[in-house]
Amino acid sequence: MVNTFGNYINGSWVESSTGNTYKSINPADTEEVLGYFQSSDKEDVESAITAGENAFSDWSLVPVPKRGDVLFNLIRLLEDDREEIAELITREVGKTHHDAQGEVRKTIEAMKQFSGEATRLTGETVPSYDSDIFAYTVREPLGVVGVIAPYNFPLGIGIWKIAPAIVAGNTVVFKPASNTSLISVKIIELFEQAGVPAGVINMVTGSGSVIGKAIGKHPKIKAVSFTGSTEVGMALGKSVTNRGGRMQAEMGGKNPSIILEDADIDETIENLVISGFLDNGQRCTGTSRLIVTKPIADEVIEKLVKRAESLVIGNGFDDGVDNGPVIDEAQMNRYLHYVGLSAEEGATIECGGKRLTDQGRDKGYYVAPTVISNVTSKNTIFHEEIFAPVIAITVVDTYEEAMEVANDSDFGLSSTIYTKDLKKAMHFVRNIQSGVTHVNIPSNYFENQYPFGGKKASSLGPREQGSTALDFWTDYKTVYMKA
Repeated sequence: MVNTFGNYINGSWVESSTGNTYKSINPADTEEVLGYFQSSDKEDVESAITAGENAFSDWSLVPVPKRGDVLFNLIRLLEDDREEIAELITREVGKTHHDAQGEVRKTIEAMKQFSGEATRLTGETVPSYDSDIFAYTVREPLGVVGVIAPYNFPLGIGIWKIAPAIVAGNTVVFKPASNTSLISVKIIELFEQAGVPAGVINMVTGSGSVIGKAIGKHPKIKAVSFTGSTEVGMALGKSVTNRGGRMQAEMGGKNPSIILEDADIDETIENLVISGFLDNGQRCTGTSRLIVTKPIADEVIEKLVKRAESLVIGNGFDDGVDNGPVIDEAQMNRYLHYVGLSAEEGATIECGGKRLTDQGRDKGYYVAPTVISNVTSKNTIFHEEIFAPVIAITVVDTYEEAMEVANDSDFGLSSTIYTKDLKKAMHFVRNIQSGVTHVNIPSNYFENQYPFGGKKASSLGPREQGSTALDFWTDYKTVYMKA
């Protein structure tokens, strides 16, 4: 029997005002329905905001370290349920069980970081010109805030947006991705078990064009944190900031990796598999543009194609599988569109570029890891994000040309250079236009204790995670005291 799940408002599971539902399916087997969820509208958002408003007055007065205890409790719950959660992620997202376990592990690491931030919500004391005045600053919560999460890391991103928001003392209206709604139900259950009072976190499911729009325009939503496409993020950002709200958005990427002649080619190829192919390239920091100097280009292409063709694509629960399916039919068709367009525009499809339907894969959204060469700035694939296991290769003559090509993008999220030349590595770090960068490390490597975000069209607003995680969620108050 397939269950129907409600919205979570003021500590209760309730039906939406529309009475309509939608289904979430297993992308590895589209005949398997995982659950039915509320197809909500702005009335449901209004109810969630009201619940958040009512809970804010009490929650904001809870001592910050005690609010942090919720996240400390969440660590244990995540550890106790890690296998169940990983299985749920594999079923609903399609990623391999190994990658799903990695997402749970990273989420636990994030909670260790954020629970500690509860004792570091600090202000400062600054000397006054008047010796009789004692002046200092304190940080206060904003009120009701919105969190809009994506499908690619539904557990991790959902939780590491909500966690700093509530530690700061805010209450949350959470809108998950529709195709990962079942995982989001689990998120709410975990927070509830961790001790979050009714009304502090509220979840409304449904279409992003309806729920996201309602959250973005509502004057009582003081801030919105969003992860998703640049097009949606920019439009949402205008709605939020035009009415005086705060916006934080982590959006698209077209992340470059440069390989120079002195790099360890074999090790670099393995790093490219991790950053460009695994998890089906559905990582915002994944390598999608590979820039190679001419003397090593043939070797790199040959070895990368060989590794791409060696990857095992199948059900994420099967032993030895490297990639499961992409998330849904729309994403599969996006992949097929861009590969076909690249061929039309004169690029060379070295391998992949097709849907996989043999060996029992006809019921899922399986695609082949793809290498495309002879890509220049004239190709659409050079500029636009695909979010699929596709690496586009551009060959250059010099390091200087490689830098120009790397920075020739509207995006600026992540980047990598592979070289043993320390001088060039340092020049790259100083001059690459990305918010996160690496040397001899996959472009999707990250740790939660460091700030995360991009430049250009990849990000809006303050950074997520790390020591700056609470900045977005708090206001400063300056206090002057005289006896």
